[in-house]
Amino acid sequence: MSYLKEFTKGILKENPNLVMLLGMCPTLAVTTMAVNGLGMGLATTFVLVCSNLVISLLKKIIPSQVRLPCFIVIISGFVTLVGMLLQKFIPSLYDALGLFLSLITVNCIILGRAEMFACKNKVIPSVLDGLGMGVGFTLSLLTVGSFREILGSGTWFGLTVMPGFIQPMTIFILPAGGFFSLGIIIAIVGKISKKKPKDITCTSCPNRDACRFADTEAAEAVKEDK
Repeated sequence: MSYLKEFTKGILKENPNLVMLLGMCPTLAVTTMAVNGLGMGLATTFVLVCSNLVISLLKKIIPSQVRLPCFIVIISGFVTLVGMLLQKFIPSLYDALGLFLSLITVNCIILGRAEMFACKNKVIPSVLDGLGMGVGFTLSLLTVGSFREILGSGTWFGLTVMPGFIQPMTIFILPAGGFFSLGIIIAIVGKISKKKPKDITCTSCPNRDACRFADTEAAEAVKEDK
């Protein structure tokens, strides 16, 4: 197994936001400013790496029948730690992220990596997988947040970057602007990667090799053909 591949796959090829379309709620809600997107991305990356590490270490101890509740307990512990640290040292960011910081616990990206990768692989690949997915998620949030802040407020990380004669387009910091911005960026990434899936079934899923449902769907497809 290539360690470099495990790290880089989440940045573009299997980017959780822009390719796999996971974690859309925080992406649309907190990216009105670049700093908010960066903060949420780094917090999620920390939780991803730590939860993947612990789950990989405990994969032989956790009973399969109750693995999801166990995963959520582990993840929520790290989310609580992140929340306490932000509240203590960066209260403004803690207030800006609000409820969405706590919702990292049930973020489908983190649960997905725990279920499909960390509980089936060794520690180092699991940590690199979490780090790569976290970096990809952070970059996507930072990109969307920067796009919306520059066009919607005329600033970037609080610094004025738009000429005075250009009026900011307020719609970009509204929910509708979030959908519009995300759609544009997803289209650009899709054009760059030039990877257009033929369908929306398991065949086109980047995680089909690690998913236990893929074989079931393939078998059902064969039965339907007969």
